[in-house]
Amino acid sequence: MTATQVILRAAARQDVDDAVAHYAEKAGTDVALGFIDALEGALRHIALNPASGSPRYGHELNLEGLRSWALKSDPQIVFYMEGSGRIDVWRVLHGRRDIPAWLSERER
Repeated sequence: MTATQVILRAAARQDVDDAVAHYAEKAGTDVALGFIDALEGALRHIALNPASGSPRYGHELNLEGLRSWALKSDPQIVFYMEGSGRIDVWRVLHGRRDIPAWLSERER
């Protein structure tokens, strides 16, 4: 099985940076590193199985092709769309946030 290239948009990169900083400050370096490990695992899974993500939010927001994949050991969710030969990660958001509002935000 061939992995598809995964590209993080600017908002997704900022989401990751913010989460790492938050975890490091509030819970310590080990928790921040655990988040990074979980995110890397999720991105590997998405690269190998792009269609495996849930289309739920795509349907709710009328964004055709939007999929989401929850991290295994963390409450964060990766939101992405499969394009021609690549996967664009739009956001990486905590599952307790107002997901529709955060997804509707454009690049920060």
